[in-house]
Formats: sequence, C-alpha cells, structure tokens
Amino acid sequence: MIRPATPGDVPEILAMVRELADYENAPQEVRSTEAQLHQALFGERPAAFAHVAEHDGRAAGFALWFLNFSTWRGKHGIYLEDLFVRPRYRGEGYGRALLAELAAICVERGYQRLEWSVLDWNEPAIGFYKSLGAIPMDEWTVYRLTDEPLRALAGR
Repeated sequence: MIRPATPGDVPEILAMVRELADYENAPQEVRSTEAQLHQALFGERPAAFAHVAEHDGRAAGFALWFLNFSTWRGKHGIYLEDLFVRPRYRGEGYGRALLAELAAICVERGYQRLEWSVLDWNEPAIGFYKSLGAIPMDEWTVYRLTDEPLRALAGR
C-alpha cells in the first residue's frame, strides 16, 4: 500500500533516511532531526511531501519530494529527493509503486516532469530507473554549496 505520510511516520522516515545514507556510504551527512522533518512535511507551510510504502502495517519504503519549476515548460514538476525501499522489501514492487504514485500526481496536477538524481555507482537503481523509461541527463552536472562555502558566498 502506498499512502501519504502522516506526522506519526516521521520517526520511521528519518530512520530510513539514515538507512539510505548508510547505503550511500555517507552516514555522517545526515543532520536532520525529527523536529526538522516534521516542520518541513507538516508545518504551517510544508515545503516537502512524502509517501510511505507499507507492508503488513510496517514502513517498507518512502519517497520524499518537493515541487520544482521549469521555465522552459512553464509548469511545476516534482523533484524526488529520496526514494528508499528497505533491503528486505526490494524486488517486491514498492519502489515502482512509489514512483507510480508520484507520476500519477504529476499527471493529475498537470506537472510536466518527475526528476531525481542517482549516484553513478548505483547500478541496481540505474537499471531499475531505465526499465521504467527514465532517461539519464548525462550532459548536466549538479553543483552544490553547503556549510562554509555557502556562508562565504552569502557574505556571512
């Protein structure tokens, strides 16, 4: 079953974020707290959204996403920040079902794109995404500012 996340899901979502970071060999990068995640998902003006895949009442996976905008298309889209299915539930269709739910939201709301990033070494995920018809945007390189470089650019 795929359903929108509820406030009670925040501890499990954060646990899965940590599991994802472990899988991506970056557990030290997770700084989120339950309070921050709760505010982002369920605060007065939510900036992010999540769906949970359930298996026998337990969280098997999640998708966390937010809206982006294409100036070329003049429409919103969805940027999938995280898609994670716990290892014991992989291969059972939960990842596909989560992506299908986001695709349905795009179609229903007139959004033009569903986009995400994947680590170049994650061959299982890349193969899965390609099997759905997703195409890599190989000509694009993601850039990021965080921590001190971000503060330096801001002049603070």
